[in-house]
Order: sequence, then C-alpha cells, then structure tokens
Amino acid sequence: MDPVTAVAAASVALVAKGALESAAQEAGRAGWAGGARLLERLRTRFRGDGAAEAALDEVTRAPDDDGARQNLERVLAAHMLRDRAFEDEMRRTVDEAVAAQGQGPQVSAGLIKNATVFNEKVEIQGDWNIS
Repeated sequence: MDPVTAVAAASVALVAKGALESAAQEAGRAGWAGGARLLERLRTRFRGDGAAEAALDEVTRAPDDDGARQNLERVLAAHMLRDRAFEDEMRRTVDEAVAAQGQGPQVSAGLIKNATVFNEKVEIQGDWNIS
C-alpha cells in the first residue's frame, strides 16, 4: 500500500471511529480530542466538491459501511495527491492520533482497516500464561 493510501485509510478509520463514539455518546471519554477537528477540517476541505461531501457524510452516517469507507479513502487520497500541504496535514493528524493512543509515531492502515473488535464477554479457562 502506497503512503498516501495508507494515510487516507488511517484518516477514514479515525473519522469512522469518531462517528461511532459520537453515536455512542462516548466522544467525551475518547483519548484523542482531534476527531472533531479532523472531521471539520475535511468538511472545510471538501466544501464545493459534492462527491467528496457526500462520501464524508455517508461515513459519518454509517461508519461501519465498508463501501462508504473505501469511497471516502479514494476521495481523500485524490485530494492529498493534488495538495502536498494537505497530505502533510493529514499525516500529522494521523500521527497525533496514534501518539495519543500510546502506539508511537507509526500507524498500519492495514491493521486499522482489518481490525476485529469483540464486544462480548471473554472467558478464559484452564492454565494461561502471559510472557
């Protein structure tokens, strides 16, 4: 995956995460307060580009929709390829989000995109060692 696509995927994952947290009314408890800033920055950037605005709105309405997320990734990557300063800004935003989560300065868009989340109770039985 090329760097622009990776940053676009990570940015979309952050937008989707922010939309999910907002829907669950957990935004105030999030460890990174930049989600709202990122969303507003993208709204400002996409103003006047109907397709880009629609792609962003679709992800905020349905953050779990893979098709919507992929569409927004393509739109965001195209905007970043046209404007190097905007690409740098998106990289800094992703780095800030990762640093706020205590994961260091790098992010793997593949891991974000393919992450599995378990929302159910986990039970462990028998001998279990952590090393």
